[in-house]
Amino acid sequence: MSAGLFAVVYGFSHAETAGWGNGLTIGFLIAAAVLLSAFVFIQTRAEQPLLPLRVILDRNRGGAFFAMFSAAAGMFGVFLFLTYYLQGSRHYSSVQTGVAFLPMVAVLVVVSAVVTTALSNRVSPKILIPAGMLFAAAGMWVLTGMSGHSSYVSTVLPATLLVGVGLGSVFATGMSLATLGVEVDDAGVASATVNTMQQVGGSVGTALLNTLAASAGATYAASHLANPAVSQLAAIHSYVVAFWWSAGIFVAGAAIVALVLRPGVPDFNANSHELVVV
Repeated sequence: MSAGLFAVVYGFSHAETAGWGNGLTIGFLIAAAVLLSAFVFIQTRAEQPLLPLRVILDRNRGGAFFAMFSAAAGMFGVFLFLTYYLQGSRHYSSVQTGVAFLPMVAVLVVVSAVVTTALSNRVSPKILIPAGMLFAAAGMWVLTGMSGHSSYVSTVLPATLLVGVGLGSVFATGMSLATLGVEVDDAGVASATVNTMQQVGGSVGTALLNTLAASAGATYAASHLANPAVSQLAAIHSYVVAFWWSAGIFVAGAAIVALVLRPGVPDFNANSHELVVV
């Protein structure tokens, strides 16, 4: 499993410098598919599997795991490339950049609390999680309109607030749903899996988005060599491409999760003694 995940991340990262058609890039991505398939095959036959497939084959739990993976993958489109933009294009200091993210974090915390206390027992996760992802996608869409002169108040702030609302809904609901109804013997596995999905999603998202952005920036620079500001314009273009891809990840995640999750409102309180704090 570890080797397969390494192969995925390294394959995406290697494509940044060598291209998608490079033999080593293709080889690592094929190896990743083979290794991860082998892991699943072994788990179906092991007497004491590391990851019992019954844990992830439940529709609600599997949907929650995928939601955490895709949300983490798309989230780094904000944290990574917006940091590049603020510091590289707008010349913010490290402290100013950190402060610029505080409203998003504050909204994320507030929305998570509201969802956990007021909405999770009234609104179906089949609505809450996809809606959250669409809010995050809307925030990424706002960022695609940025330029070298975009202001924080008119572009960055509303975009990050939308992302904060979306991620707050996804993370709060996904964390609770991922461990709801799990057998006592599988509680540790379910908790570990939801955290692993989040970490792997962040790693894969960072590698993939960075590769796509770097390729887009290089292509833009090569076709605009006559412009004296080509370096700055290429950088912003690469960020915008990353934001588009992040929005696409959120939209695709919303569609898949909406199809996988069961309709109805689960009773989180009835099974609260089995929930694992993560």
